[in-house]
Amino acid sequence: MSSYNKILVAIDVTEDADAVVATAQAIAQKNGSELHFLTAVTPVNYAYSGYDAGVAFTALANFESEAHAAALANLQARAKQLGAPEDRVAVVLGKPANVVKEHASAMNTDLIVMGSHCRKGLGLLLGSTANGVLHGAPCDVLIVRIED
Repeated sequence: MSSYNKILVAIDVTEDADAVVATAQAIAQKNGSELHFLTAVTPVNYAYSGYDAGVAFTALANFESEAHAAALANLQARAKQLGAPEDRVAVVLGKPANVVKEHASAMNTDLIVMGSHCRKGLGLLLGSTANGVLHGAPCDVLIVRIED
């Protein structure tokens, strides 16, 4: 097993993230690693591409800003519980798989820990964020199975 000095915990801000954080924490304790926390907020224009937002643009921009603030508060609370400093917390606007790979590369991460739901079928797997991170990640990736 490799020595993991810097672990990127890539999570969403749901209760499902608890299992991912616990797994990353166990690995960090075993290796004396730094834990870094990341979540991606999908931009409104990605989620609604192709639609004319027109009048709703201001409301959508406010929604995006509120989602960013909520995600940051959630990650900061999780990091604080584990004793990680605030400078190890990032919320980035973008497509989640790309954000995780880019952030891991920029940080020289040794391991990415993230979750994935146990959905059936190759079609569902190919579209997942976890699969997107696995393809082209600059380091090892551990996918924590999240039961539905």
